[in-house]
Amino acid sequence: MAKENVGVSFDAIMRDLKARKFSPIYILMGEEPYFIDKISDYIAEHALQPEEQAFNQTVCFGADVSSAQVVDMARRYPMMAEYQVIIVKEAQNLKAWEPFEKYAEKNSVASTILVICHKNGNLDRRKKAVSNLLKHVEAKGGVVFESKKKREQELPGFIEGYLKLQKATIDHKSALMIAEHIGADLNRLTSELDKVLISLPEDRREVTPEVVEREIGVSKEFNGFELRDAIVNRNVFKANQIIKYFDKNPKAGSIYAFLPLLFNYFQNLMIAHYAPNKSSDSAVAEYLDLRSGWFAKDYMTGLRNYSARKTLQIISKIREIDAKSKGLDNPNTGAGDLMKELIFFILH
Repeated sequence: MAKENVGVSFDAIMRDLKARKFSPIYILMGEEPYFIDKISDYIAEHALQPEEQAFNQTVCFGADVSSAQVVDMARRYPMMAEYQVIIVKEAQNLKAWEPFEKYAEKNSVASTILVICHKNGNLDRRKKAVSNLLKHVEAKGGVVFESKKKREQELPGFIEGYLKLQKATIDHKSALMIAEHIGADLNRLTSELDKVLISLPEDRREVTPEVVEREIGVSKEFNGFELRDAIVNRNVFKANQIIKYFDKNPKAGSIYAFLPLLFNYFQNLMIAHYAPNKSSDSAVAEYLDLRSGWFAKDYMTGLRNYSARKTLQIISKIREIDAKSKGLDNPNTGAGDLMKELIFFILH
C-alpha cells in the first residue's frame, strides 16, 4: 500500500484488501470495535487460502503473549505460501511497545502481514516507543487506522450505506427510527439490520417504517424520533400523546433513552444559534458539521421555535432531570413523571 494511503478511511482500507493490496503492518486502534473487527476478520479469512492457514496464520491475544514473542513470530517466513498472517487481538493488554518499534524501523518482513488490534482507545502517542512506532509504520507504507465511534447524526447515513451494500434501500424516517432505538453500538446495529434484511422479499428490498415496526419492534407512531419531531415543531398534543404511550408501555421506551436524544438536539441547536450564517439549511449544516442541508431542517425549525435563552434553559433542565433520574435530590419521583415535567418545561 502506498504511503499516501496511510490513515485512510475504513472503506479505502477495505477496497485495498479486496484488491489484495496488503500492507506489512496494520495498527487498528480506537473506541469502535466494529471496524477493527471487520478489517482483521477480512484479513484472517481472505489473505491466505484455506489450505495455507494451518501453517501460516497465527491469532493470539495481548494478555497471552509478549511483544517480543509476537515480533519473533513476525520475523519468520511463510511455508509454501506468499504470506504469513499474525493477528494480535486485545493488544491493549500488551506491556511493551519497544519490540514493535524496532521491528517496524529495521526488521519488518515483507511476507508477513502483522495486524495489531488495540481496542478501548488509541495507543498512547505520548510514549516515545509508540510515537516512533506509528511514524515507522507510516514511513514503511503500513496502515495506522483510528476507529472512531459514530456520532448520533452519522448513524442514519451509516444505516443507509450498510443496506445499500446489501442492495436494499431505506427511507430517512426509518433510518432515524432505527438509529434512535438501537444507538451507536455498531455490532448490535448491524445485527438488527441483518435481521431486517432476511425478512425482505427478493422483489422488494425496501425498509419502511412498517418493516422497522414489525422486525425491530419500534412503533412507527410512538418512538423517540416522533417525540423529538413533536418537540422540534412544538406540537404539544402529539408530544403528550407519545409521553402517555410510553408511560403506559415502559418497555417501548424510557427516559434513559430519550434524554441523550433531546440533549444532543438542544446542544446542537444552541451551537446553531451562534452560527455566523443562519439564512440557509446548507449554511447551518456546514456549521454543525452535518452531512447535508436536509439534516439541518430540524435545526432551522428549532431556531424559529426556541430562542437562544430558552434553549439554554432547556439544556439546564435536561441536566436536572438526568440527575433526578439517577436518584440525586429525588427520593420518589418516577421516570414517567420526570419525563412529563421535562416535556412541559420544554413546550411552555
